[in-house]
Amino acid sequence: MTAQAFSAQTATAIAVSGLSAGYDGVQVLHDISFTLQKGEAVALLGRNGSGKSTLATALFGMEPQVSGQITIHGADVTGWASHRIARQGIALVPQGRGVFPDLTVEENLDMAALWSRKQPCRSWTRERVFDSFPRLAERRRFHSASLSGGERQLLAIARALLTQAQTIVLDEPSEGLSPRAIEEVIIGTVGQLKSEGYTLLIAEQNMTMALQLAERVLILDHGTLVHDGGSAAFLADEALQREHLGL
Repeated sequence: MTAQAFSAQTATAIAVSGLSAGYDGVQVLHDISFTLQKGEAVALLGRNGSGKSTLATALFGMEPQVSGQITIHGADVTGWASHRIARQGIALVPQGRGVFPDLTVEENLDMAALWSRKQPCRSWTRERVFDSFPRLAERRRFHSASLSGGERQLLAIARALLTQAQTIVLDEPSEGLSPRAIEEVIIGTVGQLKSEGYTLLIAEQNMTMALQLAERVLILDHGTLVHDGGSAAFLADEALQREHLGL
């Protein structure tokens, strides 16, 4: 589905209402509700263990859902299989990169594009990835296990783009990266996607990095959404930062 088709459907990229979810019999998320409009960049912040990753993966049907509703680009995807949700125009860049270590860069990209090849109009192809990310082109025949952390994260982002998604969820994208890799890959690459109108949900512990990209902040504390507001107001509220982020 093209970006124009998404725009015609709805201005809302993600709508979550009353979502509770968990795993191994433990409820992690409690009655979460929020919306993301098309083109927004939103930071999902919280201490370690607050439920950020659980929320990110719950959007894709990857966590047992206790209750609630999830709508993606106008479609109620509650209870859908993960692969079907992904075809609704949303992609996950998972914590830990999520690339196949025994496959080359080219093979990883080809795997990501398997379904989208059937679409008549594709904004991202392997050729565009290599044009846009020359470092991946240089390493195209290297196994992903041999890449640096920044290169693997770049590959994970490229894989998400090859699904033709217009909404991208990034789960702890700066984890384990050097300051240089954060600046080049996360700030640089994700910042470019923001300028191109992609909808971004960035689940992150690195508040400074996330707020360079996001104009709005969601805060999770013990699986409960305790704040939803603009980035500037959040930065000015030191008491809120101390209470929920321990800063």
